[in-house]
Amino acid sequence: MQTMKKINSSKLSFVLVLLVLLLLVGLPLAVWLDLSNLVDANLRRQATDLNSVISSVRAYYGANVVGRVLASPGTTKVVHNYQDIPGAIPIPATLSLELGKVISEQQNNIVYRFVSDYPFKNRSPHALDQFESNALSALRQNSNQQLAQVSATIFSDQVRLIEPVKMGQACVNCHNSHPESPKTDWKVGDVRGIQEVAITQPIGDNIFAFKYLLAYFVLIATAGTLFIALQRRQAAVINGMNVELEGANEFLASLSLKISRYLSPQIYKSIFSGQKDVTISTERKKLTIFFSDIKDFTATTERLQPEQITQLLNEYFTEMSTIALAHGGTVDKFVGDAMLVFFGDPETKGDAEDARACLRMGIEMQHRIASLNAKWRSNGIEHPFRVRMGTNTGFCNVGNFGSNDRMDYTIIGAEANLAARLQAVAEPGQIVISYETYALVRDTFVARALPPITMKGISREVIPYVVSGVLDATGRNVQVFSEHMTGMDFYFNASMIDSTKASHIREILQDALKALDGTK
Repeated sequence: MQTMKKINSSKLSFVLVLLVLLLLVGLPLAVWLDLSNLVDANLRRQATDLNSVISSVRAYYGANVVGRVLASPGTTKVVHNYQDIPGAIPIPATLSLELGKVISEQQNNIVYRFVSDYPFKNRSPHALDQFESNALSALRQNSNQQLAQVSATIFSDQVRLIEPVKMGQACVNCHNSHPESPKTDWKVGDVRGIQEVAITQPIGDNIFAFKYLLAYFVLIATAGTLFIALQRRQAAVINGMNVELEGANEFLASLSLKISRYLSPQIYKSIFSGQKDVTISTERKKLTIFFSDIKDFTATTERLQPEQITQLLNEYFTEMSTIALAHGGTVDKFVGDAMLVFFGDPETKGDAEDARACLRMGIEMQHRIASLNAKWRSNGIEHPFRVRMGTNTGFCNVGNFGSNDRMDYTIIGAEANLAARLQAVAEPGQIVISYETYALVRDTFVARALPPITMKGISREVIPYVVSGVLDATGRNVQVFSEHMTGMDFYFNASMIDSTKASHIREILQDALKALDGTK
């Protein structure tokens, strides 16, 4: 158990350290992602604004400069090769091309392109990449859109914005009549080419804009590192303490197990759970007391070796204690070959039920004794145990008796002595009970009265009752026979017999009677 707790503690420590590391790593990652989104949004806005400015300039130039010149023909010409003709001005398309060159030269991170797949014959064809070619095809199918491409690396983001260059009436007239135009069937609204604005922004240029956040992150990282170091140190200290505690717990568990062998399980449980204090104190309670004794035990010990009698007695007490515990009895003590058990403390189910449990225990004990005797006889023990049992119900003092240095949890009172006296008048294999006990169990057990007895300390005559049977669920008397002597170990309880085996048992009894008649 301690090892499992230690493993769980180590797992928890590892998970905690891992969580802190993930949080430390996650903070810069979150900042990086937010910064990347911020850069993307900013680049889109810049590209849109720049594209709008250039489109407005070209439109204004075409309407208010070129348009006015063409409306009043004179010496000023509007041609694409304006540099070769003195006093000429460029057409709007040429102006856009020239403007793109100027912007690209002045701004290292901005590229402006005004391109078409139908350039005039005296101009070099425009090289279009895949994005530009796809955009041109898409815009010719639907010119009412604006296309964008966002690409990002660890260190930079780039936004490319493309919108269509549509043919106006003046453009159509010029291109359809110009001798160098590769296409002469243009219509108003046709997409001649594309206008592209590409802006690249290194993310690193924006990192230092978050100097306070970076400082905060460094502080958090430092604090997290210190926390992990302290936590690891604390975990090492705790693990050392756990090792010491584990050793102490193992010692206490071993000691507790050894102590439990000297106490009844109920008493052991009540003491170690804190229900009872280990102080000299007693209570007066109504108990059902059971006393058993092995008849002629002294004579039996004389026939056996000490090792044999020790083995038999220990096996006998082990079996009887197991039965007592199963029925809720508190094993008080073993006195030589005698055994004292009581019901009603420290746990009780009521006077009547305690008495019933005590008698059920006694009957099961007699049954088990028959089995043990058969086993011991087969092992060569000629005279096994013959046990007498007595039971009484009455008030006793129960609790801790003794001194402050050594105590014994037991019962004292005339009622306990009466149980021992009832045992003394019982025959081997019998359970003799007092009238007080019989009055509590008469609805469950059948008993017959014996001649009254007197005993020292009790002024009244005591009428013993010997248990002869058990009432079944229908109220029918099921007799119980128990007899143990040399040559016979007999225990018979009709309520326990399987109906399928009744005929076989009847044959055995008949054969036994015939054998007994043959000995006469």
